[in-house]
Amino acid sequence: MNQRSLETPLDVPGALPGSGEFVERVNARDLRAKRPPLVAVMFNRSQIQRLANGLVLAALDLVLLYAALMIALVVKQQVLDGELKLQAASDYAIEVLPFAALVMLLLFLRDGLYRPHYLRPGSASILGSLFKVTLVTLAFALIEGERFNSYYIFYSTFIAASALIISARFAYDRLAERVERAFGHVRRAAIVGSNDQIDDVAAALGKGPSSRVEPIGFISLEPRPENGLRNLGRLDSIEDHFDEIDEVIIADPYFPADLAVDLVDRCHRGGVSLRVAPSTMDILFGEHTEFVAGESLPLFELKPPVFEGTDFVLKRVFDIVVSAFTLLVLSPLLLLIALAVKLTSSGPVLFRSPRPGLGGESFDCLKFRTMQENADALQEELEKLNEADGALFKIRRDPRLTPVGGFLRKWSLDELPQLFNVLLGQMSLVGPRPLPQRDYERLEDWHKKRYLVLPGLTGLWQVSGRSELEFDDLVRLDFLYIERWSIFQDVVIMLRTIPAVFARRGAY
Repeated sequence: MNQRSLETPLDVPGALPGSGEFVERVNARDLRAKRPPLVAVMFNRSQIQRLANGLVLAALDLVLLYAALMIALVVKQQVLDGELKLQAASDYAIEVLPFAALVMLLLFLRDGLYRPHYLRPGSASILGSLFKVTLVTLAFALIEGERFNSYYIFYSTFIAASALIISARFAYDRLAERVERAFGHVRRAAIVGSNDQIDDVAAALGKGPSSRVEPIGFISLEPRPENGLRNLGRLDSIEDHFDEIDEVIIADPYFPADLAVDLVDRCHRGGVSLRVAPSTMDILFGEHTEFVAGESLPLFELKPPVFEGTDFVLKRVFDIVVSAFTLLVLSPLLLLIALAVKLTSSGPVLFRSPRPGLGGESFDCLKFRTMQENADALQEELEKLNEADGALFKIRRDPRLTPVGGFLRKWSLDELPQLFNVLLGQMSLVGPRPLPQRDYERLEDWHKKRYLVLPGLTGLWQVSGRSELEFDDLVRLDFLYIERWSIFQDVVIMLRTIPAVFARRGAY
């Protein structure tokens, strides 16, 4: 969802000693922090580079396809006819180019030929895609009633296009690497691991003549002799070096999983990327890993679990459309509930509950009032009756409930005004449920990772047992949602919420 710079520190799971002070010092660099809505909608630098790279390659392919057609036609004119008619060749090439170009662009896109060069298939895939373009174009021409004395134009264009596109792409990739190097796109890295693994990764990164990753030092989990790299000290003081590095590389197949997960949070919080050698991939969360170029050493980057770019646009549009439509359809029901609340007890129809949202920033969570007016004043004396574990406060037969309030709670109808919070961008349709300030203050540090995204009207809590689950299990469900998010998952959770509400599992 929209991500803005945090004004208050956001503690995250498992901080090592000394990391609490660091939160306040570098919070503005947090890779997971909120950004202004306009920035969240826009593509990040990596996405812009990918889009630009794809557009340049597509334009280059179109020019080369035209050139291949012209070469095939000119050769035919010279060899068979003995005369050169460039205008006639150009007219024919322009006539047949649109369909062939459309087929080529679609097949190249499907086959991954517009991805970054380190993810892009090689020459064999280009040949295969062009061969399919040739077959589809030939089949279309025959279906349209075209008749050919020979099929020279097809196989000659295929040969010319293959030679031109493969050569041009090789030259383009080499030029792109030189440009990046010339503009100083070198990332300074600290290598974390133990002994031989550190040496191997440092050596591999140094092999490439145009390597874009420069190791400046290491942190070893065990004593080791100097190896030419600077010793950056202990892992629990790695934040001291964040101002001089761009990324941390884990280079140890046996790196402890708990330290790795903690290191990920600390690096993201400090605006530093974290990458790993392939042998340590088993400790990562698969949905947020992305292959990145490491020249002679392949590296994988663990992306921060935030919604921005296309993810933000997709989820926000989904929230606006569905919540607006739902409010329109349910407006008669909302009016009836408001009338029932107003006529059966004194006080406002809507209860504004201040709750921490994205990044811990407070917002007024709207609910139909289900309790008597002085409910907050009775909270302290009811604490001894709390039936929930962890930070939650729940009582099955809360004496503060009004008659209508009990009914609304049972069927979760009191939550419907939060559709307005969704429209305002304070909540999402699906996400971790927002907790009252009282519950938030009782959270442990590791629980607060759930505040990296907008809170939701419904979530995995509501479809997985609701109040019947232990609190730590509920928080783990939030983490699972954050790491595995997709729009399809949101739709599934919303559909599963309906039977969960009617079943009234754990609703009180």
